[in-house]
Amino acid sequence: MSVQPTSRVPAARRLPKNDAPLRPERDFVLYWMVAARRARSNFGLERAVELARELEKPLVVLEALRCDYQWASARHHAFVLQGMRANRDAFAKHSVAYLPFVERERGEGKGLLLALAKRAAAVVTDDYPCFFLPRMVARAAERLDVALEAVDSNGLLPLAATNATFPTAYAFRRHLQKTLAPHLAALPKADPLARVALKPLTKLPSEITKRWTPANDALLAGEPRELAKLPIDHTVGVVDLEGGTPVAERALKAFLERRLVDYAEKRNDVAASAASGLSPWLHWGHLGAHDVYRAIATRQEFTPEQVAKSASGKKEGWWNLPAHVEAFLDELVTWRELGHVFCRHEPRYDDYATLPEWARRSLAEHARDRREHVYSRDELERGETHDRLWNAAQGELLATGRMHNYLRMLWGKKVLEWSPSPEEAFERLVHLNNRWALDGRDPNSYSGIAWCFGRFDRPWAPVRPIFGCIRYMSSENTRRKLRVEEYVEKFEPRRVRAVQGRLL
Repeated sequence: MSVQPTSRVPAARRLPKNDAPLRPERDFVLYWMVAARRARSNFGLERAVELARELEKPLVVLEALRCDYQWASARHHAFVLQGMRANRDAFAKHSVAYLPFVERERGEGKGLLLALAKRAAAVVTDDYPCFFLPRMVARAAERLDVALEAVDSNGLLPLAATNATFPTAYAFRRHLQKTLAPHLAALPKADPLARVALKPLTKLPSEITKRWTPANDALLAGEPRELAKLPIDHTVGVVDLEGGTPVAERALKAFLERRLVDYAEKRNDVAASAASGLSPWLHWGHLGAHDVYRAIATRQEFTPEQVAKSASGKKEGWWNLPAHVEAFLDELVTWRELGHVFCRHEPRYDDYATLPEWARRSLAEHARDRREHVYSRDELERGETHDRLWNAAQGELLATGRMHNYLRMLWGKKVLEWSPSPEEAFERLVHLNNRWALDGRDPNSYSGIAWCFGRFDRPWAPVRPIFGCIRYMSSENTRRKLRVEEYVEKFEPRRVRAVQGRLL
């Protein structure tokens, strides 16, 4: 028995990962939640609910957290755990068996998916184009004897609606302008479990829960004593920002009500930033792009028919909405999804060698240029350079897990300028961002890093030392354009360390 073709979830978002059949004689449908870690606006969960209803089976949701992924830390773990706690509470309101499993030692989770899948009539998971997740899902597909389907909830445009990378945001925007409108009318259900009667599962199989004990309340609450027991990097400490869909939805509401109106004019203003700040929740799947779009469309009384029919590639006038709304949608849709598409079609998205040929050539021509300042990776990580503005940007990352959007670009450009080679600068930025940023290890993060080296950009004049024809940015120009004094005082790394009472 094959996966049924009838589904409300668009076919472009459903990717069969193996040739195994459905197993209707088995006990339940399994949703293996790995990227869209939420119970709302989630095509993967919606598809799993469909199959559970069609097969008249209970639904089991497995959300697991490994301890051995690269850059695993107390910071990332606490954020994810808070999201798991929110998911546990959401699923408890419905007839869904939820298994939150957190590894307490390396390899502890090995075999869990296979054990659940042996009792599953079907397995649904998330399609995500980045980090270790594609490899993990591919390996699972080879081992499972039951149908495994990956579902794309990443963005407004299904990844399957593209067949190659795009060199610039302009080129991708033209593609969106030609293809996106029909997909805006095919949104996931806001609440896939609303008014759904699923066959209940009174409890998970005891042979499963005895070997793989669900995370307890204290761990899901992120209590320090429980978190400290995990074999992860505890030098990257927990921050104040909380994970989970309820917190993400409050942050979205606050942005739309208070800051969106100033987005076009003030999002680069360090002193009064109008940026959304939503990227950590978007990265961890606690909030979906469809949630954000739906909220905006509701407030603006927007319908897909309003989208301009011409594919000019221009930002302005595409959505036929106020300028501040269009500016934000361009970041949410064009720039964010440009990174997802690149990761889907370029497996080496995190490799310097995949930068544009013109950029690598220009940087190579200037690789031996004299550098007035050269810092080690450790000096950069501690924020110990001659540049107080750069140090403050690094201090914000260390202290909060985030960095002001505009300064993030400057941050990357200066690492290129202060590293022994452009290749080493690229590696340093990947490490610093992925270790400390709550939205690291994300397609959009890799896009931002690579943009500093010319990806999605064009050659710029004049040709400069070290940079060649790569776009140049300086702290001096930034200071002239923006009010940064208060920011520098607040996030100077030594001040941050004194406040937090420990070395970062």
